[in-house]
Amino acid sequence: MNKAAPQPLYLDNHENNTFKFILNELKPKGKIFTPFNIISIPVIITGLIIMYIRFTQGIGSVTNLSQEVPWGLWIGFDVVTGVAFAGGAYVLVFMVYILNLEKYRPIVRVTVLNGFLAYLFYSAALLLDLGRPLSIINVIIGNGFGVSSVLFLVGWHFLLYMLALLLEFSPAIAEWLNARKARKFLSGLTLAAVIFGITLSALHQSGVGALFLMAKDKIHPLWYNAYMPLMFVVSSVFGGISMVILEGSISSKVFDYQLDKDHHKQHNSILHGLSKVCAVGMFVYFFMQILIFVHQQNMPYLFSPMGLWFMFEMLGFVLLPMLLFFQSYRTHNIGMIKVASVLTLLGIVLNRMNISIIAFQYDSVVRYVPTWQEFVVTLTIIFIEIWVLRWIITRMPILRKSPDWVNNNH
Repeated sequence: MNKAAPQPLYLDNHENNTFKFILNELKPKGKIFTPFNIISIPVIITGLIIMYIRFTQGIGSVTNLSQEVPWGLWIGFDVVTGVAFAGGAYVLVFMVYILNLEKYRPIVRVTVLNGFLAYLFYSAALLLDLGRPLSIINVIIGNGFGVSSVLFLVGWHFLLYMLALLLEFSPAIAEWLNARKARKFLSGLTLAAVIFGITLSALHQSGVGALFLMAKDKIHPLWYNAYMPLMFVVSSVFGGISMVILEGSISSKVFDYQLDKDHHKQHNSILHGLSKVCAVGMFVYFFMQILIFVHQQNMPYLFSPMGLWFMFEMLGFVLLPMLLFFQSYRTHNIGMIKVASVLTLLGIVLNRMNISIIAFQYDSVVRYVPTWQEFVVTLTIIFIEIWVLRWIITRMPILRKSPDWVNNNH
């Protein structure tokens, strides 16, 4: 049975004040003892305890990181993989605001919100991975390595892109607060924020790949190539859209009561269109990988253990989901689209973990294996992000329609 859509308590200057409004919105809404809450709360509590130990006793107390292995799970997954998952935001706003593909507008806000929270939490996770967390400011001011460093550019791209995403999302916050003048002003800045954000996102996606160009002697030849910045951008397109497909499928079930009939009807059509984007993107990526493989004459590595691992990644998590996306687009098979999106996301994780951990210093005597604490902290960050996402969607007009006064103001 569908629940009635909760109506937001908008600010009324005659009856309430901002403090009372925010205080009311902080109260729990909905069931407390849900399966997700029961699973996530103990993990979050454990993760917060581990974080406290990390900051009080040092990074070596909870991780297997060392001078020989300075990058581990927190960088490889939270940052290197996370930015690819957040790529759906810049792809979707490009499709809607630049290409005017109005069919995808109903999912723009939730996608931008997902992207903003991903960048916010994954950037914050960098504090955990730095031996001296407060030194993170050096990335922004260029202290120690100069303003010509790739890391300096990536740091500024991250910071500015988060601000651009916040600006793109800000009209929803204004609607939640019933701030009509602010909403009109902020909506007027949306297109500029979109153009700025798309540029920044493409730059920092390639910038993360450019960081690994300096590790030519450390990364296995099957994963290292001079086109890594471009490959990171291309993979962020189908990786980000696959995350949009997965999250959209889950959100349509969890927040079913917030969706109107038109949104329900459009859901399958939206997934169908996104599957074509993923199929084309994966075809470009797979074709480029073949060209790079031939150009670098990597055939001698192919039947080595690392070569078999490379084929497992390319055939099982690029070629297979690509074919599934193509077939699902032809047959309108929504279930197959969801399966392909999951395989694609697993492939993104595998590829980024290969580049940053598994195939990184692959011939080293000292091999890095994450501790259980590192896995728990990673899950903690993901679960907290989901809690924040759920809190915002429940209260703000993200999936449901905007208030009536928004259309009346135009």
